Amino acid sequence: MIEVSKIKVGNPVDMIISQIRDLIVSQTLKSGEKLPPERKLAEQFGVSRSQVREAINKLQFYGMVKVLPQSGTIVSGGGIIAMQGIITDVLKIEKSDFKSLVDTRILLEKEAARLAAIHRTTEDIRSITDALLKYEHKLSMNKDAVEEDLMFHVKIAEASGNTVLKSLMLIITPDIVKSMKEFKICNEVSNHKTITEHRQILDSIINQKPEEAINAMEIHLDDVLKFSKSLGDNSIETY
Repeated sequence: MIEVSKIKVGNPVDMIISQIRDLIVSQTLKSGEKLPPERKLAEQFGVSRSQVREAINKLQFYGMVKVLPQSGTIVSGGGIIAMQGIITDVLKIEKSDFKSLVDTRILLEKEAARLAAIHRTTEDIRSITDALLKYEHKLSMNKDAVEEDLMFHVKIAEASGNTVLKSLMLIITPDIVKSMKEFKICNEVSNHKTITEHRQILDSIINQKPEEAINAMEIHLDDVLKFSKSLGDNSIETY
């Protein structure tokens, strides 16, 4: 049985993530090891099963665990050290550093789109399309679709065939998107615009046109760049 502390303050989901992450980083939980069932974890943490489920879903999204049908949740071997401290600490950076993160994301995303347009397979197209449809479906229900949005970009990075590029994106992008959400950058108009831009990126990848993919991604990330610049101007706007 793993040793955890009951959640008393703060956001329970974030604190569950933090404790499990620390257990993984310290190798108390090793790669391939199975986590206790949701019911048991909920009892140990002193929280609800739905909160445990949400935390596990996010840990899986960050690549730290894998949820296997009929097998439970196991610790993933990839990207554990790279993710140490990133999930909770990256938002403490200075505004100038945040802009650097955004600039880096744009470089990574443009290169991911270019490589994806060159190397994409039929399975890659299917995965990217599926991610896009899930994003659009979530928006159609007027629900938060931040993770679905990010997954679309992750699938493009996977299609690039460059695992380092994908890992770097997983490190810096989630908290950029989260920060934009907290400042209410996304609204109904921008969401509709995002869907159109996503489809343009996907089309250029399907048609294997690298330069078009770069341009489409650059247009798509223009609002992110404007947002990072607005932090320095102390004038956050809603795009």
